[in-house]
Amino acid sequence: MSSHAIRLDGVEKSFGAVRALAGVDLTVAAGECLGLVGHNGAGKSTLMHVLSGNLTPSAGTLSIGGAPYSGSWTAAAAQAEGVRCVFQELSLCPNLTVAENVRIVHRSLKGLGWKNRARALIRQKLDEIFPNHGISPDDEIADLAIGQRQMAEIARAFTVTDGALRLVILDEPTSSLDAVTAQQLLAYVKTETARGTSIILISHLLGEILSTADRIVVMKDGKTVADRKAADFTRNSLVAAMGSEAREHRRGEARKASEEVMVRAQPRSGGTASLEARKGEIIGLTGLAGHGQTRMLLQIYERRQAEVTGKLAFIAGDRQSDGVFNLWSIGRNITTRSLSALRKGGFIDLAAEERLAEEWKVRMAIRTPDVDNNILTLSGGNQQKALFARALASDAAIILMDDPMRGVDIGTKQEVYAMIRAEAEKGRTFIWYTTEIEELTHCDRAYVFRNGAIVASLGSDELTEEKVLQASFAEHAA
Repeated sequence: MSSHAIRLDGVEKSFGAVRALAGVDLTVAAGECLGLVGHNGAGKSTLMHVLSGNLTPSAGTLSIGGAPYSGSWTAAAAQAEGVRCVFQELSLCPNLTVAENVRIVHRSLKGLGWKNRARALIRQKLDEIFPNHGISPDDEIADLAIGQRQMAEIARAFTVTDGALRLVILDEPTSSLDAVTAQQLLAYVKTETARGTSIILISHLLGEILSTADRIVVMKDGKTVADRKAADFTRNSLVAAMGSEAREHRRGEARKASEEVMVRAQPRSGGTASLEARKGEIIGLTGLAGHGQTRMLLQIYERRQAEVTGKLAFIAGDRQSDGVFNLWSIGRNITTRSLSALRKGGFIDLAAEERLAEEWKVRMAIRTPDVDNNILTLSGGNQQKALFARALASDAAIILMDDPMRGVDIGTKQEVYAMIRAEAEKGRTFIWYTTEIEELTHCDRAYVFRNGAIVASLGSDELTEEKVLQASFAEHAA
């Protein structure tokens, strides 16, 4: 029997003039965790759609367990062969419960009592991967926070009924998870590969890839450009293989804060501590996911129990639900926040709108040949760049960011971090919720949330993972 779980040879795929895959060869061994990295638009997600049967390649062959697959490789065929995928854009049906969503991928759950079996199946897997997850099988997906939805979809992918798992593809699986929950998942990945299941882990958090993967493949411009053992990479050599320069951000001396307060807000869920953001400050919101950080951003945006001075812009982390306008072009998605400034004689100046869209396409390095293309022609990370462009191109004095770096590659992150610091120096205020503790190094100050209340305020010299986690699990508010 072959030690290969799955193999692709010479796979090609184009979308119009965009060549997403240019002859990709990829092999995943049985019981191996393969790390797959590359910039947004490198072809990673397209390749995973091919592997999961959702896209038909224009050329190339696929082998399962060492034998060429001769039939039509569809999503149903992939499912039957034990291939599952957790996509970056989550795919659970929002109007169904967690247990009912399990039935969608497990057709053997039928007849009397199928729902009880589905409940038991997903509850057991959630408990195994994410202890203390707080999710009921009867919860409707629409009522769950995005991190909980991500946990439910991951648990569903690892459930087993009538057929063994062969390969699970995890596309940015920790993008909405806090540090503790992410570590639970990465530990489970090692447990699952030890059982013989193969896993492809796609992440822009290179530390996750280096610590979890057995082997790493780097993609660039629709091709694989590096393939070797994870132990043979360092963070710098991995970034270099992707075609970026590794730049380490060093925290400088704390900047002298302005006296002008732009935002003052009191959490609605209790506690006595309040949030304050001054002109030109970068304020971080942190703590375990789902403890009131997003609620605070929405509270400020809606000016409820919040004193706000200046115009606001909001960058959503859940771009499909709260960010992009799916039927609009890339350009219109960028300029929609700036339309009032583009009016000329009561009408929108279309030439000025096009110039603004092109300017921010270039500044954010959005990978598209034409900003008139639909926003959904972009990869997830490039869609997120468009949301950044929308906010930064506007006249907003205060930018609210709800874990906005989900699915954004390291090169773009570095550029955006620099842009945020430059805009803050000009006087813009940023309030930034992040599940990546490393991102707090870019903040002047951070508030730690627990159970909807602020339990700690940490200065720039105190923003360490240890102190954030200590405050996150503290019994009493500070």
